Amino acid sequence: MLDIAPLVRVHVDALLAAQIDMGVCDANERNAPVGKPVDMSAPHLPKVAGIDSTVPSPAHTTAPVPPVIPSGAPLPDIPGELIQDRLAGWVSDLTTLHELTERLVKTGSLDEALREVLRAGAALVGARRGMAVFEPADGLGPTSTVGLGLAHADLGTIETVPRSATSYGRILDGLPEPTGSRAGRDPLATHDSVAVPDPVAVPDLLGEAELDPRHREVAARLGYAASYALPLATEAAGKLGAVVWLYDEPAEPVERQRHLIGLYCRYATEHLARLLELERARVQVATVAEELLPSRLPRVPGVQLAARHRTGPRGGGDWYDALPLPEGALGLAVGSVSGTGPSALAAMGRLRASLRAYAVMEGEDPVAVLSDLELLLRLTEPARSATALFAYSEPKLRKLVLAGAGHTPPLIIGDHRTEFVETSLSAPLGMLACWEAPSVEIAPAPGETVLLYTDGLLRRTGDPMDRAFARLHAAAASVPKVDRTDPGAIADHVLRTLLPEGLDTGVDGEDVVLLAARFE
Repeated sequence: MLDIAPLVRVHVDALLAAQIDMGVCDANERNAPVGKPVDMSAPHLPKVAGIDSTVPSPAHTTAPVPPVIPSGAPLPDIPGELIQDRLAGWVSDLTTLHELTERLVKTGSLDEALREVLRAGAALVGARRGMAVFEPADGLGPTSTVGLGLAHADLGTIETVPRSATSYGRILDGLPEPTGSRAGRDPLATHDSVAVPDPVAVPDLLGEAELDPRHREVAARLGYAASYALPLATEAAGKLGAVVWLYDEPAEPVERQRHLIGLYCRYATEHLARLLELERARVQVATVAEELLPSRLPRVPGVQLAARHRTGPRGGGDWYDALPLPEGALGLAVGSVSGTGPSALAAMGRLRASLRAYAVMEGEDPVAVLSDLELLLRLTEPARSATALFAYSEPKLRKLVLAGAGHTPPLIIGDHRTEFVETSLSAPLGMLACWEAPSVEIAPAPGETVLLYTDGLLRRTGDPMDRAFARLHAAAASVPKVDRTDPGAIADHVLRTLLPEGLDTGVDGEDVVLLAARFE
């Protein structure tokens, strides 16, 4: 959790500074000198609990010489109001950081977290706009750039500035700061094993004599006059990126704001490091899952095929297959293995490979194929269950014979009908001592599409199963006539209608598989 010791030190120093100004104690009693805060002139700072958005401009920037109290002279009493004010400020700052970090931990993706960091930081440092660049130092990605108060075109314009001429670029590349910028070492960072860059304040950007001409042009066009940049880096996480806030007028954060944003960004970096680890693991799982599925669909006369697949965040065991069989026949299969993660992916790969072998030997009898698959699963993986549906198709005759084991029923989509195939009830594989269920024969009309899918498609809606089935039927029935000649367009329409916010939303961990076969 958040380490409050540095924050306590900030307020202790502030309290001692006030006592020195009042002549209550000697300056030598402090561990480090405390100066007056730097002038903060940014107008209309956003209001956040515990952060005073109106910071008066002091008349000087150096600490005044405190009066010398003769040795042995009695010290005046410390006003209780001063202590109460300082303690109230301390509590208010802690409350603010708690609220902001609570909002941060609710983010579940890198881009979402970066946007939250920008919003929180803008409130803490009194800026209106900002940009975060996520670029892990190990070069393994992923990378991302997000903005606050900046359109996509504005971000592109800023990126036309030479990287070495920007404060965030110099932080990312480890370059020294030019004359005029103020780089202060972060007292909260340790620089022993990992070089953590220092924050960089440019209080008057357009007043910089050595400012890059392109940077000057972009700043004038977008209307920002100062910046404050911080690294997204810690000793444990390494360098993950940088974030920069932009001021409309010459300004920079005061000392109290710098400490607060420093504490917040250290916590944010650790959160981003965890999200990065999860994202990389998800990508690796998805890559393995894709490699275990068909790299391309076969071309068989009389039928057009299309497939859509998305692996869940934790990696599930949903799969599909389409394999050409002797005498121009075609085998179609979809299934789902229980569990998530690498073990489920491995089991899915074994199950799919076994089904292909059984389909080649006895594919014309789907019940026999699933019976053999059930026996193999029960003998080799007794702790696991699976659902599956296998269809033996003769495209020239427009005939399918299919059998299912605890799987969702196929859907026939055509100009004159949209209906579920009535399959007999059956248990999933591995659930009974002896599995068997009758097969069902269907004859799609010319131009009709048979849609096979896994229950992850229904579960991703978040609705009860009966309502999810109804929504799926409505989505299939609403396929435009112009799209019904393309099985891929049909699958895409069903996905867009059923999951309007995309495949990345819905119930975590659920895979989605669709396999569409249109008969000519």
